[in-house]
Amino acid sequence: MHQFLPYAWFHGECVRFEDATLSVATHALHYGTGAFGGMRALPNPSDPGEILLFRADRHARRLSQSARLLLTDLSEETIHHAIRAFLVANQPACPVYLRPFVYTSDLGIAPRLHNIETNFLIYGLELGDYLSPEGVSCRISSWTRQEDRSLPLRGKISGAYITSSLAKTEAVKSGFDEAILMNSRGKVSEASGMNLFIVRDGQLITPGVDQDILEGITRASVIELARAMGLEVIERAVDKSELFVADEVFLSGTAAKVTPVRRVETTDLPLERPVMESLRERLTLITEGRDPAYDHWVTRIRIDS
Repeated sequence: MHQFLPYAWFHGECVRFEDATLSVATHALHYGTGAFGGMRALPNPSDPGEILLFRADRHARRLSQSARLLLTDLSEETIHHAIRAFLVANQPACPVYLRPFVYTSDLGIAPRLHNIETNFLIYGLELGDYLSPEGVSCRISSWTRQEDRSLPLRGKISGAYITSSLAKTEAVKSGFDEAILMNSRGKVSEASGMNLFIVRDGQLITPGVDQDILEGITRASVIELARAMGLEVIERAVDKSELFVADEVFLSGTAAKVTPVRRVETTDLPLERPVMESLRERLTLITEGRDPAYDHWVTRIRIDS
């Protein structure tokens, strides 16, 4: 049962969550013509009156760019203002997940993006671990990740997540925790809502942006941190067989954070994961505002003023 925050940002102001309602004829509901973001916010462990947001600038930029793919304008400044007002109104006392969403709010029936009304909302819910920090089992999905020539994969377009939904349910109903999607060229792309990394012979390897992945913000952070820690990072095509012989496999995402993969199909992976553990530990320090070298990745919002 989800524990939603009491207020939502809706039509330019904070309203009670239960009052943020949409018509059954809303265009985005029928055609998937929306784009969303996901952000984690947590009270500062050393100052409960302050909320910490991880890489809020990057999240706002990606959502603004996603809106442009829907032929609508949503400035980064508008997003930042709404998030600040939303957090002040809700006064969260535990880690929460924020879902900003730009969508076609028109009530028309034609599938289009021109001459149509759009709107922007934010809601939030309490969220601990989305996936088990001890590790997840993954199956190779029978569903194929879409191509950028059929969907704008540089944005988090809501309609695109039908494939993720099918893959996730297929995985869970067949006894696994997560799905790994291949692209149309038969190479590893990503999980249902996370990017993927493998470690082989001391190298950190991840599918490149040419493999139909979402350009994940946690993914980019992991790559930057790994290089700063002296690890060799390679962005390239990854074959399915590499998943079975890798020294480590892990997933990254805002909800998933950094999560190890303990099994792929019927193959158990090594329990020792030194690269993943070091990266996860460093990211935890950063998100909790305890790493001065990366304090610029953290946005601090006072909610008690």
